[in-house]
Amino acid sequence: MTSNIEQTANQIKLGGIIAIIRGDYPMDKLIEIGDALLAAPVLAMEITLNSSNALDAIAKLRERAGENMLVGVGTVRTVEQASAALEAGAQFTVAPGFNPAVVAYTQTRDILHLPGVFTPTEVETAFAAGCRILKLFPSGVIGPAYLKALRAPLDNVGFVPTGNISVDNIAQYVQAGAVAVGIGSSLISGPEASMAEIITRARALQAAWEIAKIQATN
Repeated sequence: MTSNIEQTANQIKLGGIIAIIRGDYPMDKLIEIGDALLAAPVLAMEITLNSSNALDAIAKLRERAGENMLVGVGTVRTVEQASAALEAGAQFTVAPGFNPAVVAYTQTRDILHLPGVFTPTEVETAFAAGCRILKLFPSGVIGPAYLKALRAPLDNVGFVPTGNISVDNIAQYVQAGAVAVGIGSSLISGPEASMAEIITRARALQAAWEIAKIQATN
């Protein structure tokens, strides 16, 4: 029987893009962003805990999107934060670093957790703890060449690079072996972004991702 962790991981890999919302957004704007992503469709979104209204937004977005979109929570640094996010309805959790207590807790709840890693040692530590998909962060300071080099000896690890990924370089991350990517400001530039702008950006990113995936398999 497939675990919830595996099912969530497969959904994220299938879509390829996790939209990241971080900052001060009024609740109605967060709902509007969720609607825009669903319309695109980008079917996985992450609201970071250091954003305004994060837990309330997760609950409302889960209710609004139902099973049509994965709604996750980011910047999860403690077990207490993870617990509160899951109570609000978060379907996956993401962290800037590796915390073994958070990993253990989410595994007991059968919830996918993506810890942040940067070095080979951190990757090995997280993998040994049972994490099969990891957030490569901050990817923007090193770029896709580092991911390619990292995957050479660690090719059984799923990496989700996050940071400074855009329509201009997303294909390079696919070619380097990313199973998905986390995208923030190049998709959702702030509260002033309209639904139409978000949908247009999302579809451009998706098209670039899909074309690169096809090219990578040929």
